[in-house]
Amino acid sequence: MSEITSCDILVSGGGIAGLTAAAAFGTAGFSVICVDPTPPIVDQDTDGADMRTTAMLQPARTLLEAAGLWDQLSPYAAPLEVMQIVDAGGQDGTAREIKAFRASDVSDLPFGWNLPNWRLRRAMVDRLNALPNVDFRPGVATRSLLGRTAEARVGLTDGSRVSARLVIAADGRASPMRTAAGIDVTTRRYGQKALAFAVTHPIPHENVSTEVHQTGGPFTLVPLPDRDGIPCSAVVWMDDGPKSVRRMSADPVDFEDEMSTRSCHILGPLKLASRRTIWPIISQIASQLTGTRLALIAEAAHVVPPIGAQGLNMSLADTSTLLALATAQPDKLGDDAMLAAYQTARYADIRRRVTGVDLLNRASQATSVFARDARAFGLNALHQVTPVRKTLMQLGLGTRRAG
Repeated sequence: MSEITSCDILVSGGGIAGLTAAAAFGTAGFSVICVDPTPPIVDQDTDGADMRTTAMLQPARTLLEAAGLWDQLSPYAAPLEVMQIVDAGGQDGTAREIKAFRASDVSDLPFGWNLPNWRLRRAMVDRLNALPNVDFRPGVATRSLLGRTAEARVGLTDGSRVSARLVIAADGRASPMRTAAGIDVTTRRYGQKALAFAVTHPIPHENVSTEVHQTGGPFTLVPLPDRDGIPCSAVVWMDDGPKSVRRMSADPVDFEDEMSTRSCHILGPLKLASRRTIWPIISQIASQLTGTRLALIAEAAHVVPPIGAQGLNMSLADTSTLLALATAQPDKLGDDAMLAAYQTARYADIRRRVTGVDLLNRASQATSVFARDARAFGLNALHQVTPVRKTLMQLGLGTRRAG
């Protein structure tokens, strides 16, 4: 039998959510082991690099500061001052309703800051390597889980074993730790896929994030820092699966023409500035967030379509909640009372946000003229009523809880 290594926390999963959790708990003084089967890619030009970006909303910045990450990330962060929603659901596909939601209406800070995922990973790996109480093991995955009253025993794919007071499952929508704990999920599939890539454009984005809604799903432009003096944005383009697959391999010139039209030329003609990546769109929620000595976070707990920057920010809210509970009573780390408090604090809000984003996505897929017109009318009505508009922005930011 292999020797058992003991730690306070084992983080299963080395994506952005798992790396953030490891950095946050390590910075707080807990001993942490973090494993992931795939070593993180920390350079944008390497095959397999995650070309998506993440809008870190205001509460996420607080967690990044607590994890010792923000100072390293802030020089590369593009502030999101305005979120603009465009309805282009008319017959000719042009913009017929454009509504701007300004951060200054509800805060002295931007809505958030946009960062490339590959750069987030680079900063997080550097931070883990600088923390003496964090053991990051890329290329190793969790294989088995046995929850006990005082500890969890976890078997790893390299044959080693770990004893942890708390296991944090940040290991994705097909989470092996969730499966090992026998926790069920409910999944909704939309027949959509999303393309992610970067573009340059002649018109400056002025730190405005824009979602252009049309049948099939939104086309979202999110500000990035200029590239070689040229304005640059990240794009997530959601549409029916076969259309997205075709665009994935389309000739770049044809692709640029099509995406420029789809963007309603809000920023002028778009030029592809990165590889294209593609992934399926689903909604998913676990039946519960906890097992014995186990807490689910991020996509192990919930998955939503990429609308309104909710996905990773929900994940970081999970970590913030766990961190607050752990630091308030370190001697109770991972016990039944702490995990029950985590379930109570997060599950209702998660369920409402998953439901809300699901409804928004299904509305964006609407094909009938009546449904498209209703979407445009609803956007206009929500924007015109100031208290409703401000409440929605606070809910989206995460500075106000759903419910």
